[in-house]
Amino acid sequence: MENRPTLSQSVRIWSKVGLLSFGGPAAQIALMHREIVDRKNWLSEVEFLNALNFCMLLPGPEAMQLATYAGWRINGVLGGLIAGLLFVIPGALVIALLASVYVYFGELPLVNALFLGVKSAVVIIVIEALLRVSKKALKTKSHRMIAAISFISIFFLNLPYPLIVFGAALFGYLAFPNKDNFEPISQKQLIHKTLITIIAWLIIWWAPILIIYLFFDYQFLTEIMIFFSKLAVVTFGGAYAVLAYMAQEVVSAKDWLTAGEMMDGLGLAETTPGPLILVTEFVGFIAGYKEGGIITAIIAAFLTLWVTFAPCFLWIFAGAPYIDWIGSKPRLHGALSGITAAVVGVILNLSTWFTLHVLFESVNLLEFGSITVLLPEISTLNITAAVLALFSAWLLLKQDWNIIWILIINALLAATISTF
Repeated sequence: MENRPTLSQSVRIWSKVGLLSFGGPAAQIALMHREIVDRKNWLSEVEFLNALNFCMLLPGPEAMQLATYAGWRINGVLGGLIAGLLFVIPGALVIALLASVYVYFGELPLVNALFLGVKSAVVIIVIEALLRVSKKALKTKSHRMIAAISFISIFFLNLPYPLIVFGAALFGYLAFPNKDNFEPISQKQLIHKTLITIIAWLIIWWAPILIIYLFFDYQFLTEIMIFFSKLAVVTFGGAYAVLAYMAQEVVSAKDWLTAGEMMDGLGLAETTPGPLILVTEFVGFIAGYKEGGIITAIIAAFLTLWVTFAPCFLWIFAGAPYIDWIGSKPRLHGALSGITAAVVGVILNLSTWFTLHVLFESVNLLEFGSITVLLPEISTLNITAAVLALFSAWLLLKQDWNIIWILIINALLAATISTF
């Protein structure tokens, strides 16, 4: 990085990223790449991909963690905090506002129409992001084979994401010796500094839990924080990988939400900026509202956010100093390149899932032994969504319009169409 930006310059860029981070991790990663690699040259291509590979191995939202790492790399710990928080806060505020409206007003046709317009644009944003990432990651036939196997494994066979990552890493470790010229890092990593970082962030993470448990004896809030703390440790593969587990627990086991409320929360999170895992904030808010009204809802939502994202800063600040070291090791770099190729297949799976559920009102899951297939009912094609998606494709892929303007125009068009 030739020119280190000031904190104020970084704040402007990370604010932009946070406000425009629609479309899930694929679109968010592509947006960050465009801003900090292509346009600003604050990170090199190798640094960005090494960090992306590392974040894919971690539990939690990989795009938010990538932003935190980039901020740390550019402006130190304070820069990492700024980047991570700005990536989350806009979406968190929107979710809090919409959740408040949700509990008071319930079904809102106009809001549903606005969301349809946004989701139609997001379909194209995700596809464009997939094209960008695949160009960077799929450099050889072996990489393309891994991506294809990854997609088949998760889309048709429903294999666990960690298993796919492990298989891709093992194949890459054995088959992809490093062909790039990475210079070994001469500076020794300070283990004691890493331990201090881990201890500090464990305290930050668990302090609210201990305070409420010891001094307030509020069982519901304690249960909320412990549950989402455990969730933060097992969310490998991003939000979609953990949604089934979370839905089962909060709907069936804990009875915090109904199945319909869970799906509404996912819909809100899909159409707001920030990581999809912000659906946990919605769950905490609704559960808190049912438990003790609006004040409890706000407290529960805040604490849910705290225990969801504090671990993300722990993973990054403890592991960030070792990312370049990992990249400098031929075998490890080969393993990470295999993971990157597998991630393309995973993103293709997410893109396909999202596109089907936006364009069709009914999508059936067919099972043939261990093979599953998503089959939309053609008669339920949402013509409005399809037309708006095609319009978004023209604006983004052909006219290179700004993402935020595409989202705004699509939302307004959908709202206008809904009035007829």
